[in-house]
Amino acid sequence: VGHCHPDIVKAAHEQNQLLNTNSRYLHDNLVDYAERLSKTLPEKLCVFYFLNSGSEANDLALRLARQYTKHEDVIVLDHAYHGHLTSLIDISPYKFRNLGGQKEWVHVAPVPDTYRGLYREDHEDSVTAYADEVKNIIEHAHKGGRKIAAFFVESLPSVGGQIIPPAGYFQKVAEHVHKAGGVFIADEIQVGFGRVGKHFWAFQLQGEDFIPDIVTMGKPIGNGHPLACVATTKEIAEAFAATGVEYFNTFGGNPVSCAIGLAVLDVIEKEHLQAHATEVGNFLMKILKEQQTKHPIIGDVRGCGLFIGVDLIK
Repeated sequence: VGHCHPDIVKAAHEQNQLLNTNSRYLHDNLVDYAERLSKTLPEKLCVFYFLNSGSEANDLALRLARQYTKHEDVIVLDHAYHGHLTSLIDISPYKFRNLGGQKEWVHVAPVPDTYRGLYREDHEDSVTAYADEVKNIIEHAHKGGRKIAAFFVESLPSVGGQIIPPAGYFQKVAEHVHKAGGVFIADEIQVGFGRVGKHFWAFQLQGEDFIPDIVTMGKPIGNGHPLACVATTKEIAEAFAATGVEYFNTFGGNPVSCAIGLAVLDVIEKEHLQAHATEVGNFLMKILKEQQTKHPIIGDVRGCGLFIGVDLIK
């Protein structure tokens, strides 16, 4: 939305002057904001938890998955980064390889990268080949007596190199994961809110027939204000509530944060920022591809909207 956007500053200031409470107190902003967010998502993702950061959101997603499935293990993609909490360092190969190493309940699948990865553009069916890698991990885990709680993935792997997974990959992976009794978690913290241009959410690039079980949000959601969200299904939320241990977050979903969240959605809509991401992204891709023809060091230019990677090679 842009640094110090006047509409966002105004929304924060006005709500700050009225009331800010913790979220044990009911306030319309919370419900209004959840309702507005729900309009951007598939219908079955209709329960919302508000938090303060993307890391908090991903940690809660992990808890939801484990409570719902009664399983522990998590499959992630190589090079992934999902946040700075202990639970998330454990599922972030980008971090844990330099720290305590890989936990026995964590399984690492290859990134579905058709430029540098195991199966490339010339492969007859890279989608199935990459999805089968996940299937093999599940089978291996089952042989060891372990059970899969979740496949946890950024809709477009960012730290891993701005990767655009081939369309259909998520559907095939979800099939294997659901069959194993696990859930599919889409981390939209870096790539949601219209950044990809064509769609509001990056997971929608996979096709209309794909719906994750849990979606996490952060970063652009509050335009610099600490705000995050987890969206999930009624079934998963009910299993989580059934423990009797209620979810509570002092500042997550407070009136000021929700006023800011609402203002962000207003600006995205009013200023046609999704179309803007498409237009500027297409222009940037075009001029980068022109550079690619001139410079052998540019091996690949890939992206969607304002999520773009330039792969430099020797």
